[in-house]
Amino acid sequence: MTATGLALLFGAAAPVIAQHGPVTHQPPVALVAEYDGIIHPIASEFLTTVIDQADTTGAAVVLFILRTPGGLVDSTRTMVSRMITSRAPVVVYVAPSGARAASAGFILVLAADVAAMAPGTHIGAAHPVSGTGEKMDETQAKKATEDVAAYARSLAEARGRNVMLAEQAVTESRAFTDQEALHASPPLIDFVARDEADVLRQLDHRVVKRFDGRTTTIDTSGVEIRRVDMTWRQRVLSAIAHPQIAYLLLTLGVLGLTVEIWTPGAILPGVVGGLCLLLAFFALQILPVNAVGILLIVFGLAMLILELKVPSFGALGIGGAIALLVGSVMLTREVPGVSVSLYVIVPAVLTVTAIVLVLGKLVFDAQRRPPVTGPESLIGAEGRVLSAIAPHAPGQVAVHGEIWRATSASPLDPGRPVRVRAVSGLTLHVEPADVPAREGGNA
Repeated sequence: MTATGLALLFGAAAPVIAQHGPVTHQPPVALVAEYDGIIHPIASEFLTTVIDQADTTGAAVVLFILRTPGGLVDSTRTMVSRMITSRAPVVVYVAPSGARAASAGFILVLAADVAAMAPGTHIGAAHPVSGTGEKMDETQAKKATEDVAAYARSLAEARGRNVMLAEQAVTESRAFTDQEALHASPPLIDFVARDEADVLRQLDHRVVKRFDGRTTTIDTSGVEIRRVDMTWRQRVLSAIAHPQIAYLLLTLGVLGLTVEIWTPGAILPGVVGGLCLLLAFFALQILPVNAVGILLIVFGLAMLILELKVPSFGALGIGGAIALLVGSVMLTREVPGVSVSLYVIVPAVLTVTAIVLVLGKLVFDAQRRPPVTGPESLIGAEGRVLSAIAPHAPGQVAVHGEIWRATSASPLDPGRPVRVRAVSGLTLHVEPADVPAREGGNA
């Protein structure tokens, strides 16, 4: 090829090279998610969603800001399993200052690739408790404690954290401040950070040992932060799954259906009550609940209703209120953070008791009152004979300003006061008003 041809070739390629320009470097991506609440299946679903998104987008790190009073062991194990299989390193950061990651949250801190705490936070107190709402016997308690303690030891050992303190958090319910966790030998956490930006700064160029033994270096220089929030569905379900919200929904549902039973046709109380009960049943499927507590609540309501019909001098009403109170306390199992406060239970029980008794009394009183409309309203009314009445010769009477055909078992003269004893179509059966009233009704 001649020199002229080479010149033409390179001259034609030059604009193409200039057009593409230099290759630009994409900044690393950090997915940041925040969770505040009880560890339950919705929390597990949220963490799994965040890590799945990190795996598909090629994020450099997942930062999970956590504060929790604890929760369910099964959901915690699901979250830990997903953290371990994450492609990107997972950082659990207990924040802000004053927050905690207790019980199940402590297990999540141990399982993280990098564990960090804000100043003034604490972790620990992971002793397992009963999942049935009743006190465990010594053998069951020992088995549950040893199981969770072994789980904590395995996570701490794999992450190079203090195995002894991890076990003591389970067996002795020990809790640790940020400084105690950091300065333990070996430490329980990797560092203390003031805020999210400080966490990312300290993560830059940090070498992390993954659960399977591989090492990776986290690059957060010029990192692009992408926040991942709960979907509206997850937010709603997480709010409903809170024990106090679930209990209030259960209470409102019972009240709504009670009002609908006492006042048929009101419709709105029944619709609202049914919806609240359905939501409460959904929450109780997520939360660990005690079946005895639910039975006590139903039994208490039945006793309150019987109080209105059976003369027990208040014994049934008091017993029903006590059954409601005890059942409400027993409703949620004794899992850390999964409980209903007495400040919610006592006002709710008093409100339900008062509404059932007062509304029920009004309904029963209304049922005992004599009718004020229709033919039944004439029974017992007094009038005056207009034309003579004989046992086999009907006459006429004036009642309520109206003239009626009337019969009587005894002869009645015009002008005599009479009382309506029964109604048969358009004919009144009357008796003298000056004799004791006899029991009567529609004929």
